[in-house]
Amino acid sequence: MAALPFLSVRGGKEGPNLQPLLDWLCGLPPVRWLLELGPRFYSAFWEAERWKLYLKGLGVTFQITAAAISIGLVLGLIVAMVRTAHDQQRPGRRNALLGLINAVCTVYTTVIRGTPMMVQILIWNFVIFSTRNKVLVGMVAMGINAGAYIAEIIRGGLMSVDPGQSEAGRSLGLSYFDTMRFIVIPQAFKNILPSMGNELVTLFKDTSLVNTIGAAEMTYYASRIGGKTFDYMPPLIIIAVMYLVFVMGLTWLQGKLERRLRQSDQH
Repeated sequence: MAALPFLSVRGGKEGPNLQPLLDWLCGLPPVRWLLELGPRFYSAFWEAERWKLYLKGLGVTFQITAAAISIGLVLGLIVAMVRTAHDQQRPGRRNALLGLINAVCTVYTTVIRGTPMMVQILIWNFVIFSTRNKVLVGMVAMGINAGAYIAEIIRGGLMSVDPGQSEAGRSLGLSYFDTMRFIVIPQAFKNILPSMGNELVTLFKDTSLVNTIGAAEMTYYASRIGGKTFDYMPPLIIIAVMYLVFVMGLTWLQGKLERRLRQSDQH
């Protein structure tokens, strides 16, 4: 009973005296740690209007993601169409120029997918580029990286469409690109949508890697705030929650689009 002194305290006429109980609970290490979180998060987020830095970093994260996915889509579509056209050539009717371009595309996808993204970002920053615009470097590096993965996603979707669809388009007098544009790609889009959604989510999260070259996105500002407050846990938790919220939003939008596509198929 000596360790729980509040049990021996009798209440007065107005009721039991709970102050000793509260003092004892607040003295427990886990409870004391929880009570200290409030001031720590206040200092990391609200004090000195530091929340503006998080929003500034979030804006840069969105810029890098949008630019990278745009570059990746263009590169991925071109590479996927080249590789699909090469794979669908009939024996004995091989095009030498197409074979050369396909070899270049194969090397591109193999090298990019076979090396870490952080290493690629560092090479783009310290070897290829010589600019202080680190955000631009991040956009280019991540866009080229995304292009290799998107190319394989689109190629898989194009190959999943019945070859008879392409032959039907060509028999109607459509060129290869018109056949892809009007017949094959719309059908392949439904097949690749889940994988493309996953790639977008991965790309959004991987923008944190450009912090290694000094690009001012969310992780960069979280590190700065942690250095000023000498407490890195709250700012890192804050940006983790921000990433989680927006990833959940992207996942919800992807699911809604998939449901609409399924409904259109039923009608």
